[in-house]
Amino acid sequence: MSISSRFSVGIHILALININKESTTTSEFLASSVNTNPAVIRKIMGMLKKAGLIEVRPGIAGSKLTKELAEITLFDVYKAVNVVQENDLFSIHDNPNPLCIVGKNVQNTIEPIFTAAQVAMEKVLISVTLEDVVKDIEAKENIS
Repeated sequence: MSISSRFSVGIHILALININKESTTTSEFLASSVNTNPAVIRKIMGMLKKAGLIEVRPGIAGSKLTKELAEITLFDVYKAVNVVQENDLFSIHDNPNPLCIVGKNVQNTIEPIFTAAQVAMEKVLISVTLEDVVKDIEAKENIS
């Protein structure tokens, strides 16, 4: 099982809205870039709007970022699209056998490790901004 693709699609949407800011960025246009259905894009855009990252108006084509690129971290996107609940990135199997020495101890042993791993990953996401992502894309395409 992996982190929901909503996370990478959310990053994709925000980067493309910025890069395409001189034109109208519709859900159809975004969907063609992501190679998915516009309904999927609209659902994720709704999450991004609710988190205050984009502005969209019903019945009016287009969207725009509500913050500067440097003010939006990947952690903001991660939280906006409900990738996982707090301290719940890793699932631990339910009901191991309490009569087994591993079964009765494994959950309490690995839970703090999993929590620490999630916290470490989230610290990395906090340190990377959408500006970092867009600059890297623009460098790869020789645009600025």
